[in-house]
Formats: sequence, C-alpha cells, structure tokens
Amino acid sequence: MNEMTPTVEKLMPHALKKTTVDIIRDPKRTMAPEIECMLSPSKKKKPPVPGPDPVPVESSAPSFQATAADASAELSVLLSKYAEMLSDRAAADSCQMKDLEGILSEAQHLESHLQEKKSQLKQTLALISDKLQG
Repeated sequence: MNEMTPTVEKLMPHALKKTTVDIIRDPKRTMAPEIECMLSPSKKKKPPVPGPDPVPVESSAPSFQATAADASAELSVLLSKYAEMLSDRAAADSCQMKDLEGILSEAQHLESHLQEKKSQLKQTLALISDKLQG
C-alpha cells in the first residue's frame, strides 16, 4: 500500500522543499515565484465593497453620548461605593490596630509583673534556704 500512495516529496516542486532556514542561509538565491507570491502581499488590492447602507455617524452620535453618560453615571456610583467600602475597611482596620495595641500593652504589663513576682519568689526561696542551712 505504501508503494501506491505518492509521497509528499514527489508531489512538491523542488523550490517548495527548501526550508525557511535554507532560504535565510542563502540570501542570493531568489525564491520560486509560487512561494514569493504566497509570502509577499498582493500589490493590487481591490477596494472594499461597500455593504448595506452604513449607519450615518450623525445618527449614532446621540445614542453614543447617551450611552457614555449612562456609563459615566454608573461608574461614578460604583466608584463612590468603592470609596465608601475602602473608608469603612480603613476604619475597621484602625479599630483593630487599636485593640491589638491595647492587648500588646496589657501582655507587656503582665510580663513585667510576672518577672517581678519571679524575682520576689527567688529572693524568698533564697531566704528560706539560708535559714534552713544556718
């Protein structure tokens, strides 16, 4: 079955077998007209065929302006809601920071109080130890 189907190499002209790398390596060699035609843009461009009657710019301007005004109003509402949410969040964060600073100062106060108690306990144990030894 392989013998009956022609290979791609047999069907392709010699110019098309060249890879892009080969063409780049040999800049003096010109491309085959088939490849050149495929790669270069067409020099003769036809003007675009006008479709159905285009919408006049003047009639779309009021609708665009109305849409832009509506979008602007919605955007300003969204921005004001966002600003309100940010200020609420900032107030909540500030309150939490104050609470945490209060807890930290209370923890530091308790730590110093416990260190005083520890040193007093050491002194008391040292007095008791001295009285028992002496």
